[in-house]
Amino acid sequence: MKAVVQRVKKAKVTIDNEVVGEIGAGLLVLVAIHEEDTTKTLEWMANKLENLRIFEDNDGKMNRSVKDISGKILVVSNFTVYGDTAKGYRPSYSHSAPPQIAEPLFEQFVDYLRTNFEIPIATGRFGAMMDVELVNDGPVTLIIEK
Repeated sequence: MKAVVQRVKKAKVTIDNEVVGEIGAGLLVLVAIHEEDTTKTLEWMANKLENLRIFEDNDGKMNRSVKDISGKILVVSNFTVYGDTAKGYRPSYSHSAPPQIAEPLFEQFVDYLRTNFEIPIATGRFGAMMDVELVNDGPVTLIIEK
């Protein structure tokens, strides 16, 4: 599992001019499911996101988590995060799980976040063409992989 995590002031996902997910301050997470991911991988990533200290404390140091700031998380499925550009100019997505594997794992990941943490979770729609808007705070952007 690989995630591009952005600290945001706000973010939203629109599909066919309909807002399907929207947050204020928090994390925008573009997540790709790997062909070998398991439930343990999803749980590890969820715990990492909940506790990742990338929000500033009163001294201006990145020492607070999304739960510490009462923030929200917007999770967007994005298989292209596993795009491999090592050879040629056309990315290979051979390590991304196929949709029939990725979709249930993505839904399980979102359910785990919603069930185990007291952080509001918004999402896009798996497999849809989405417009993602954000105001990156910092900017602070991390790539996390398990």
